[in-house]
Amino acid sequence: MRWKRLIGRTVAGLLTAGLISAGLLPVTASAAEATDLARGKTVTASGSHGGYPASNSNDGKVDSYWESNGHPADLTVKLGADADLDSVVVKLNPDPIWATRTQDIQVLGRTQDGTAFTSLRARAGYVFNPGSNQNTVTIPVDGRAADLQLKFFSNTEAPGAQVAEIQVFGTAAPNPDLTVSALSWSPSSPSETDDITVAGTVRNAGSAASPSTTVNVSLGGVVVGSAPVGPLAAGASAPVAVEVGKRPQGSYTVSALVDPTDTVVESDDANNSRTTASPLVVGQSPGPDLEVRSITSSPANPAVGAAVTFTVAVHNRGTSAVSAGTVTRLTVGSTTLNGTTPAIAAGATANVTVGGSWTAASGGATLTATADATNLVAETSETNNTFARSIVVGRGAAVPYTELEAEKADYEGTLLQSDPERTFGHTNFATESSGRESVRLNSTGEYVEFTSTAPANSIVVRNSIPDAPGGGGREATISLYADGQFVRKLDLSSKHSWLYGNTDSPEGLTNTPGGDARRLFDESHALLTETYPVGTKFRLQRDASDNAAFHIIDLIDLEQVAAPSSQPSGCVSITTYGAVANDGLDDTAAIQRAVTANQNGEIDCVWIPAGQWRQEQKILTDDPLDRGQWNQVGIRDVTIRGAGMWHSQLYTLTPPHEAGGINHPHEGNFGFDIDENTQISDIAIFGSGTIRGGDGNHEGGVALNGRFGKDTKISNVWIEHANVGVWAGRDFDNIQELWNPGDGIEFTGMRIRNTYADGINFANGTRNSAVYNSSFRNTGDDALAVWSSKYVKDQSVDIGHDNSFRNNTIQLPWRANGIAIYGGYGNKIENNLISDTMNYPAIMLATDHDPLPFSGQTLIANNGLYRTGGAFWNEDQEFGAITLFPQNLPIPGVTIRDTDIVDSTYDGIQFKTGGGLMPDVKIQNVRIEKSNNGSGILAMGGARGNATLTDVTITDSRDGHVLIEPGSQFTISGTPNGARAKR
Repeated sequence: MRWKRLIGRTVAGLLTAGLISAGLLPVTASAAEATDLARGKTVTASGSHGGYPASNSNDGKVDSYWESNGHPADLTVKLGADADLDSVVVKLNPDPIWATRTQDIQVLGRTQDGTAFTSLRARAGYVFNPGSNQNTVTIPVDGRAADLQLKFFSNTEAPGAQVAEIQVFGTAAPNPDLTVSALSWSPSSPSETDDITVAGTVRNAGSAASPSTTVNVSLGGVVVGSAPVGPLAAGASAPVAVEVGKRPQGSYTVSALVDPTDTVVESDDANNSRTTASPLVVGQSPGPDLEVRSITSSPANPAVGAAVTFTVAVHNRGTSAVSAGTVTRLTVGSTTLNGTTPAIAAGATANVTVGGSWTAASGGATLTATADATNLVAETSETNNTFARSIVVGRGAAVPYTELEAEKADYEGTLLQSDPERTFGHTNFATESSGRESVRLNSTGEYVEFTSTAPANSIVVRNSIPDAPGGGGREATISLYADGQFVRKLDLSSKHSWLYGNTDSPEGLTNTPGGDARRLFDESHALLTETYPVGTKFRLQRDASDNAAFHIIDLIDLEQVAAPSSQPSGCVSITTYGAVANDGLDDTAAIQRAVTANQNGEIDCVWIPAGQWRQEQKILTDDPLDRGQWNQVGIRDVTIRGAGMWHSQLYTLTPPHEAGGINHPHEGNFGFDIDENTQISDIAIFGSGTIRGGDGNHEGGVALNGRFGKDTKISNVWIEHANVGVWAGRDFDNIQELWNPGDGIEFTGMRIRNTYADGINFANGTRNSAVYNSSFRNTGDDALAVWSSKYVKDQSVDIGHDNSFRNNTIQLPWRANGIAIYGGYGNKIENNLISDTMNYPAIMLATDHDPLPFSGQTLIANNGLYRTGGAFWNEDQEFGAITLFPQNLPIPGVTIRDTDIVDSTYDGIQFKTGGGLMPDVKIQNVRIEKSNNGSGILAMGGARGNATLTDVTITDSRDGHVLIEPGSQFTISGTPNGARAKR
């Protein structure tokens, strides 16, 4: 507790606490009698100092407080709707250890329809004295506001403003207040063959009429339908009914939410939802029901061009047998294979060999198997016949979704195309688009329409909508149609995009609008209520109610998402420890109790069922020595499993800088801290970050961090809106006795998107570890990196070595590299696809960031690099698709082979000035095509070393196919096909 005069803390503090609890010290009459409109509302600040976030000013505790990082400073309470205000109460801790101080404060307000704050009480000095007024001041105000702001100009006892609690008193102004009640469904006891309708009542409990809106119905936390709600007078009600179709056997939490996009300004937004006390139970219908359990390929990991055959496991989950002769069909790419299914008894499984084979294509594909493909059997459920999985071949990840580009679809809108130099950081939407093109929708009726090439029951939309005028993002919708029929509104947000500023320092950017902007895109995802077949025309359209100033559509992902996995034998659900899905309350304590029980050997495995689970503190091991928030202990010997990354989702609502009391400010308040032998699979972790270090050192946190140790394996985890997806490694001086660098750790099937810094970073001596078959999009620093840092126990031993990045797909890093290696030996970059880097190389080997030296061999092999490289650092440095940057240290032992470098922004391969030597670089079987603003291969004027070219082809380079700048001490032997060296 900074900036206090410590006088008799223990005695005075106990005495004061006793007097208050005994009622012997006065409290403000208005505070005792009136309603506090600020209680539970969001509080934001212009900035915060250290561990004193804005959220402390509204947590109901006077022993915690907000402190600004200087003057002037703003503290804003978002009341949610207009109120006629009487007074504002500002409190500090009444403990006498707080010296008397005067704070210079102005009170301002903004109405729900207003855009600017106006003064409600002129600037004045207010004395906080623990003896005379218990450090509490009451400021009379007279006016109407939905946002109440205190502006601080000085504090006689601290360099920043200080508030322990803020209260706002007044009465709600006339506004509507929408509620949902009387939820029911028909039939009341449905089976899988019944069409279900959910009914309820929407009431306007407010004091003013409400305009038209909608109500969404969710089953198990997933929106399954919506219905319109017409205008309602104050006190009026209207029935609503939503058809949710047939549902598989199971138990479903039923909830309804009126005005889901908050388009109606209400006196209370917290009561718009209703969840039934009892679940909707769908029973199994009598009869057969076929489903696909698995697909087996032979060979399991084929080479490009290999003939691959398949076996499909078909299970009859029904109550009666299925006769022989149904068709089991498998599709992969443009290939369709059929097999004849034998008779399958109820509860039995048959392995069906499908006829023919598929020729393995580079990059892999999605395998989709369908039982009873010709619909011979009348099944109790026709929605569970399809199963999909990936097969990895050649380059890139075998992602389970199909990606479709807006510019290649049918559209009515404006095509955005990047300039020749793909200029970044100047509010350039096309530069930040996949393929450097996207489509802008400005007017009602404009659309982008995609034709699906595989069955799908989910959609991801990469999009950009405007920021709010004052920053912080806004919400909007766009309408989704399938074959001309309205499906649903998709919710979009700009909360996590739009960073402003001209600096290239990531910590120098701000969320406050002004000047140039970058990180313009984000993503929205939704599970659909049915599977749409191949050839479905999915249209994203601006309807009249989709009223953002513009919608920019870059791409969509269409995926056939499997049903939630069942709880594995031996796993114990987090619900046993008190977690409740989809209720919006913090489940951290329950998740922590389950993990601790697993770590202590009380249970075999932690199960996270399908649902939305709120997490506002990182899961770790309680440190009995309490060594402070910067020193922590991760979990070990833990297994955590979920029902699938689309189904079991952890999320946080509180940005780390507002969380208060988090265990490690840099690493955030969500996700898991891992020390050793931890397996996590089939979940999603969604953060709430909006910036990387700017605006008062605000950060987005790290989803998975820690020492990692041995035997840690992470698979099929979706991470989004974190500062960093995974940071493997902790400095040696952080609890030295627990030093345990990552060794043999594995990441597979990862889906990391829209971060503010790295995707996965292997730091602090991580060795023998791999990232395989994973996808990365829109990372704010290196998507993948090995950083052989010096913050280790023994610099001669703890070197980052023998790590591999294989078969990954990396798209659109908006800052830094696709893949980077900083020091170490034996590291490999193989079979990856990297595209559309904003400002840095696709692949970079460098000795900046003060790593341990390179030694031995570093392999770059069989990668495909498309539209990569760029200009950065005041646009003075132009980077190649592959860049070697030896800043004062050598980079020996590099082999680059079997690689395609296509459509680079600048050079294809670049040897950079840095002072260090790059000896004996081998470049073999490499194709460099179209270096737009540079050379095929460039050795800069200060480069030192040599390279040998073998079977290298270079075509269509603007500045010469091989260019050695004057003064360079770098030599290149061997002449590429179609090129001559130029000096």
